[in-house]
Amino acid sequence: MNPFMKAAISEAEVAIQSGIGGPFGAVVVKDGVIIGRGHNEVIANHDPTAHAEMQAIREAAQKLGTHDLGGCTIYATSEPCPMCYSAIHWARIDKIYYGCSRKDAADIGFDDELIYDVLRGKARHARLAEEQIDREACLGPFKAWDKSDKKILY
Repeated sequence: MNPFMKAAISEAEVAIQSGIGGPFGAVVVKDGVIIGRGHNEVIANHDPTAHAEMQAIREAAQKLGTHDLGGCTIYATSEPCPMCYSAIHWARIDKIYYGCSRKDAADIGFDDELIYDVLRGKARHARLAEEQIDREACLGPFKAWDKSDKKILY
């Protein structure tokens, strides 16, 4: 068994045994060393973003003192949900290793298929309404950012 996946599984077991979140764990690795660990803490933190991957990314970024985790890999016990996949993308992590598929997760009650369909433009969210408003006013900060000499693209 891959030792980094073993560490991710250990993180998932923490969440299960303590009842603080779903059965998910993740670790971020750079140069063969774990620099971030996370397990699902949605219930404990009352935070719907406290997924294992998000927690591991947060810890790794803090440890390295940067938002750019290029050169890192992430090991997760499950295929990342759309939110976690996006965070992995924005962190510039190079590779994802995952154990269970999104179907495996759906089989135990963690079904993200509607989100994937909405992102693909195949469906509208039945519960979540969307409406664009005040675009011109909101362009003000965008224009200021675009002209700023203090901006750091990420």
